[in-house]
Amino acid sequence: MSRRRRAVKRPLVEDAKFHSPLVTRLVNTVMIGGKKTTAQRIVYGAFDEIAAKNPNTNPLEILQRAVDNAKPRLEVKPRRVGGATYQVPMEVPVDRQLSLAMRWLVDFADARKGQAMKEALAAEIMEAFQGQGNAIRKRDEVHKMAQANKAFAHFRW
Repeated sequence: MSRRRRAVKRPLVEDAKFHSPLVTRLVNTVMIGGKKTTAQRIVYGAFDEIAAKNPNTNPLEILQRAVDNAKPRLEVKPRRVGGATYQVPMEVPVDRQLSLAMRWLVDFADARKGQAMKEALAAEIMEAFQGQGNAIRKRDEVHKMAQANKAFAHFRW
């Protein structure tokens, strides 16, 4: 980490199709090796599948609700105090909440073998929207860890 100055956070450009920075962020999370058009094809294909399964709802709203459901509120961070390392529960900053939720959705979609990535991403988003699935399970595990280590909360600084 740089000691000189804080990195400037640049604003996200809205994507061309949905005009949403959230979709841009999802595309950037899906992207591997700088192949943005491939990532856009995957994300837009997933949105088409979501729209086909739920014709009367907006896929953008479904994505927003899915990400909100998958966001962790608390997480544990290791703190070294007096030679011992404690897992200290801390509140997650808003930007990191979004990053973790997106990463979990994409990673668990990628882990679904035997399925095209756009189908797997659509399925993962729909499961998170309904409050179930792997991303929700991961969020619950993180919350459970934070709850179990609540006794070390006084080491927070």
